[in-house]
Amino acid sequence: MKHKKVVVIGGSSGIGKSIVERLKSEGAEVTTYSRSSEGDFHLDATSDFKEIKQLPDVIDGLVYCPGTINLKPFHRLTIDQFKEDLEVNFFGAVKVLQACFKGLKQANKPSVVLFSTVAVSMGMGFHSSIASSKGAVEGLVKSLAAEWSPNGIRVNAVAPSLTDTPLAGQLLSSDEKKEAAKKRHPLGRFGDPEEMAAAVSYLLSDSSSWMTGQILRIDGGMSSVRGV
Repeated sequence: MKHKKVVVIGGSSGIGKSIVERLKSEGAEVTTYSRSSEGDFHLDATSDFKEIKQLPDVIDGLVYCPGTINLKPFHRLTIDQFKEDLEVNFFGAVKVLQACFKGLKQANKPSVVLFSTVAVSMGMGFHSSIASSKGAVEGLVKSLAAEWSPNGIRVNAVAPSLTDTPLAGQLLSSDEKKEAAKKRHPLGRFGDPEEMAAAVSYLLSDSSSWMTGQILRIDGGMSSVRGV
């Protein structure tokens, strides 16, 4: 990752923060954007924008991290709540990708990483809004991987299961909830942000240079195997 110029959207906490720390430790030049004051630059992905200020002229890697966890019974979800999840997870990614396309085209072997969720492939109760918006992300990944392949731009996604981040704090707020979360995963535990950062580092690196249009499922086996 040495000397690669990477843009991370939503890199101030949780998985995004771990990604930034990992990439910097590997020698990447990282530019971060966040709604909070902790990033290099301010950017609200739900705002109306077509350009992003202070982008590198050449973008070797782009990571879009903003996400939501809005778990409710379907009949209690409003259309506005579905729209909110789409704004953060999908439309925000679309706007960022369009703004960064010029810089990505200037790079040698550029790579884009988006985030999905295990709930897209599994079908989980109370996840209809988040799974719908992340399902749109997976469709975007596959479509852009095809469309941008002539430019040499790779597009992949990471689909985690429950990971120990501030966003998921309410789901892991007690010992009982933590134990229940562990039991739901075949490997007997929930995820760690550093594990997601390692997956992102791989997808941005030349080690994955023949990989595009893929959804990397980092989920403790939840989407693919049964526990014993």
